[in-house]
Amino acid sequence: MNPTSPLIAYLALTTASLLWGGSFIAMKYALGTFDPMIIIFGRMAMGFALLLPFAGKIRTACSPRPGDLKLLLFMALCEPCLYFLFEANALQYTSASQAGMITATLPLMVSMAAIPILKEKVSPGTLFGFGLAVAGVAWLSAAGVATEDAPNPVLGNILEVLAMASAVGYIITSKHLSTRYSPLYLTMFMAGAGTICFLPTLLLPGTQIPTSFPLGPCLAVAFLGICVTLGAFFCYNFGVKYLPTSQAAAFVNLIPVFTAFLGWLLLSELFTPQQFAASALVLGGVFISQRKK
Repeated sequence: MNPTSPLIAYLALTTASLLWGGSFIAMKYALGTFDPMIIIFGRMAMGFALLLPFAGKIRTACSPRPGDLKLLLFMALCEPCLYFLFEANALQYTSASQAGMITATLPLMVSMAAIPILKEKVSPGTLFGFGLAVAGVAWLSAAGVATEDAPNPVLGNILEVLAMASAVGYIITSKHLSTRYSPLYLTMFMAGAGTICFLPTLLLPGTQIPTSFPLGPCLAVAFLGICVTLGAFFCYNFGVKYLPTSQAAAFVNLIPVFTAFLGWLLLSELFTPQQFAASALVLGGVFISQRKK
């Protein structure tokens, strides 16, 4: 299906950002009951199981080339393997709202990675905006107040930055592969690789196997598996297929807005005045970096 206008791609990317914003809330809620490795494996396995019956039809829409397997494996290593490992642990130490705000740096990190990898030129305004956004993230972390739900905001925010770095690898690689593989195939491969990657973690001594399955946390995991692992990644892979990488990555800026609102609405999370100012600096840096002459 080819969109007749960019509107369909824009709508897909906005939907992906909304679902990703909700994923921070669902993950934070589920972490109150389940071990992070249980949540990650559950969401990956659920998404992969739903797509597996259609694997044959999904595969026929692709045009693989020699060497693609290495790229696909690298994409899956970046996300979901490293990304979810960092993010799940980040949300044990920081609030969903702060973690969501850090995602605003992702488009800038993509731009920085494009310099050595894609040989793209970056304007002085982009570099200046990147510096402001990094300063805002540092300020946001330093201004974080330890609470019961966010016992170590600095550590949690550092882990979230590492998650964003992993996402950069996923975005650039998936864009390269999108010319030969359908969005559904890339989503299915990611979910399958994530299932295999996190299955051994269930056997680790530190992983707490649940003995009960309360409805609320189970629904949160189901949301992560169906709406986020399948829905959000499919929407993003669809959008990035028809738009430039930097333009598609810019939609990530919507995630902190959605996350902050949902965190306030559902988790009663609040920002301190300093955190509001730091968040404004992050978003201001992102805005400056994407302005055209």
